Amino acid sequence: MPRSVCLFHFLLTEVLSMATATTSVGQDQPTKVDSPPVVFDLSQPPVIEGFTPLPRPKEESFKDKFIRKTKENPFVPIGCLGTAGALIYGLSAFRRGKTRQSQLLMRARIFAQGFTVVAIIVGVAATALKPKQ
Repeated sequence: MPRSVCLFHFLLTEVLSMATATTSVGQDQPTKVDSPPVVFDLSQPPVIEGFTPLPRPKEESFKDKFIRKTKENPFVPIGCLGTAGALIYGLSAFRRGKTRQSQLLMRARIFAQGFTVVAIIVGVAATALKPKQ
């Protein structure tokens, strides 16, 4: 039998023998006094000595977050609107049979997508390089 199995078997038998061992009340054991159950206040964080938690940031709605992000990097929404506009106008031109105009608008859409990606990368880099407050 492998050694790990023997060790496991030994530990299992020891734990079971300790669990089944009984001593009568009053023999070599002090009597236990039941203490009242601890009541936790879940509305408050736990008190830890020497630790002060940071205040929780104010919850932001979608509108507030969108406005804040647009002010931080206004080129991303401009690029998104340009991409969507070129796509919609290009598809409508394609539907009307104006293939030349449709091709030019699809190229404009690719340019607008590239502009948006570059704006996102520059915004992320600027945020990463901004000193912490």
